[in-house]
Amino acid sequence: MIRKKEGFEGEKAIIIPPKVVNQYRDTFLTREFYITDIGFYPKAKYHYRNRPEGTNEHILIHCVEGRGSATIDGFDLPIEANHFLIIPTGTQHLYRADPAYPWTIYWLHFGGKQADLIVAHLFEKMLSQKNKIMRSEPHLALFSKIYNTLQQGYSKENMEFIALTMPFYLSAFLLNDRFNYHPDEQAEDIVDRTIRFLKISIHKTLSLKEIADQAHLSVSHFSNLFHKKTGYSPIEYFNHLKIQHACQLLQFSDRRIFEIALAIGIEDPYYFSRLFSTQMGISPKQYRKQWTLSKS
Repeated sequence: MIRKKEGFEGEKAIIIPPKVVNQYRDTFLTREFYITDIGFYPKAKYHYRNRPEGTNEHILIHCVEGRGSATIDGFDLPIEANHFLIIPTGTQHLYRADPAYPWTIYWLHFGGKQADLIVAHLFEKMLSQKNKIMRSEPHLALFSKIYNTLQQGYSKENMEFIALTMPFYLSAFLLNDRFNYHPDEQAEDIVDRTIRFLKISIHKTLSLKEIADQAHLSVSHFSNLFHKKTGYSPIEYFNHLKIQHACQLLQFSDRRIFEIALAIGIEDPYYFSRLFSTQMGISPKQYRKQWTLSKS
C-alpha cells in the first residue's frame, strides 16, 4: 500500500526555525499563540500519518475538498470537505486521505497557553461531530493572511500579528455560525516595500547600501527605521527570507545543495551551510532528511 507524508504537486509549507520559535515562545504576546509549521496539500493522494506518541504541538487540519479519515485517541472520525480535524498535543493519532477521493487540506502545528484552552473546546466539538464548517472562505482568508505574514519573515511585529490573529482564526472553527470576517488591507510603508523588494531579489546578493538606496534613504536612517519595525537589521532579515526559501526548496525540490545556494544568491556552498545551520540548528542535508521523516 502506498503511503506518503508529503510530496504532493502544488504543496507548500513553512517550517519556522526552532531558534525563532524558542525566542517567541516566552514573550508577552506570542507565548499565548505561536505557530511552528504551516502548509497546504492539494489532492494529497496516499497522504498518511501515524504518530503513536502524538506531537509536541497541536495540529489543525482543514479539509476543503475530497475526503479522509482519522483515528484520534481511539475515536474513528470521517473527514469530508468543509470539516476540520483538531489533534491536541501528545495525543495518539493516525490520519489518511481517501484513496479514491483524496483530500485537499490546509494544516498547521501550533501551541501556546491560551491555545491549549481553545483546543480543548475544539476537540470536544469535533468528538461531538460538530466539526462541519458552513463557509470555508473566511477561514482560508485568515489562513492566507497568517501564511503570507510568515513569508515576510520572523520579525517581532509579524509574530505578534500572528499571535493576535490565531485566536480569531481558531474562533472561526469554534464559533462558525457567528463568524463574520471583513479583510482590511493596510497601505504599504517604506519597510513593507523594502520587504517586497527583498523577496523579489532573493536570488541576488545585495549590500546594505543597495537596500537603503531603493528606499531613497541614508544607510543609517534606513537601518534604524527597519530595525525599529522588524527587530532585525536589513541584512539579517534578508538572510531570514533566503533561508526560508531554501527550506522550501529542500522540502519540495530535488535540487542539490549548491544549486539551492545559488538560487538564493550565495555562491559559496560552505557559507550557505554555515548560515543555514546558524538559523535552523541543523545542516541543509540534515534538514532535508528530517523533513522527509517527520513533518505532515
